[in-house]
Amino acid sequence: MFLLYCGYIDNVGKVSTMAKRKFARNGNESTSDNSNSYLEPIPRMVWLIGIIMFCANIASTIVYAYGGVYLKEKMGFSTLNVGVLEGIAEGTSHLMKLVSGVFSDMFQRRKTIMVIGYGIIVIARYLLAFGSRFPLPIILARLAERIGNGIQAAPRSALVGDISPQKRIGACYGLKRSLATIGSFTGAVVAMVIMIATNNNYQVLFGITAIPATIGLILLLAKVKDPSKLRHAAVLSVIPSHAPKYRPTFKVSNFKFLGNTFWKLMAVNFIFLLSRMGETFLMLYGRFEFHLDPKMLATIMMVFNMAWSLSSYPVGRIADNMNRYWLLCLGIGSLILADLVLSTATVLPTFYLGVTLWGIQYGTTQNIFLSLINETVPENLRGTGLGVYWIISACTTTLCDTIMGYIVDWYGSTRAAFIASGIVSIFGLMSLIIIMGYKIRDKR
Repeated sequence: MFLLYCGYIDNVGKVSTMAKRKFARNGNESTSDNSNSYLEPIPRMVWLIGIIMFCANIASTIVYAYGGVYLKEKMGFSTLNVGVLEGIAEGTSHLMKLVSGVFSDMFQRRKTIMVIGYGIIVIARYLLAFGSRFPLPIILARLAERIGNGIQAAPRSALVGDISPQKRIGACYGLKRSLATIGSFTGAVVAMVIMIATNNNYQVLFGITAIPATIGLILLLAKVKDPSKLRHAAVLSVIPSHAPKYRPTFKVSNFKFLGNTFWKLMAVNFIFLLSRMGETFLMLYGRFEFHLDPKMLATIMMVFNMAWSLSSYPVGRIADNMNRYWLLCLGIGSLILADLVLSTATVLPTFYLGVTLWGIQYGTTQNIFLSLINETVPENLRGTGLGVYWIISACTTTLCDTIMGYIVDWYGSTRAAFIASGIVSIFGLMSLIIIMGYKIRDKR
């Protein structure tokens, strides 16, 4: 079904391209030779990376969907404690993304670092499988899983940028993310089936997570390879031509070569992520505000990930043919709308509508941020640029989850967190519009 969906989107794009070429011929306009690359197929390696993420996300979604609820209901954690743990876990993950991104640029060995990260993830899965009856193993497993995820994330995203055709960067990132979120949707389905079949046995549920994680590691070891050469350089004119050449060294001065446009984009990212708490709050909202049975909690992640998956690839495909900043505005606007719907929801259909919008904003914003970074920074600093993106996300995510945990505990309702999120996201949208205004002025 998903392959047919992607094929349909691609066919629409091809028809659009053919129409543009026909119009150009009729209007005696010249077409660029580079237009042929627009139809270049997505590399097989991108599909493979997406499939590996599919396997990994089956496991991570199960833990993500039920970890916070399990700690609160079975282990006696407060919402604040859960928020702090999630913030520390995500913050540590993003810190590792910076480190691994820099190292992957230094040595140009994306796969090796990815294997280390996925190996830690698999270890964390087995730790959770055998120690889920006690709080400490759960906490350690959560932290180890996020560390492993952080180690492999930046090299993985940089590898996709390395092998993607220049005219299909957005489509490649979108496809990768869509396959990953299909895995998240599958994980939510598996979680719901297991909870129903075992009458809410969390130990069995967490034990299952080791299987798909192990399969993903095996595929990575057997099939993924580093490219012999990069497919393309960065494409935006703001890229300095004197960027340092490839060599296994690291200098703090390298960060200046990321460019002013990149740092402005990171400022928007900081404000935006300060408004976007983790999906654990969606789970807590559904469980304690709408009194969803634990067996049905997985439906939240199912709806969220389906919306994320179905929006990622089309957005990436569209972004290859228009100004990405406008799509980023659309994504932030989706978050504002999601916060409005969730904060005013009184019935389950409205709640699930808000969850759907929450997924759409993920499918839009994350894809666009990654595509813009890939286009903005020099090609030999892609891993570093992605690492900086993740470390800024780390600080913001940690701060956001902690603040939202305080807000929920203070007001006694998760609804208050979504109100706060909506207010901050409005400032994020305003900052992006201001930056777009500067870009337009600079072009004149």
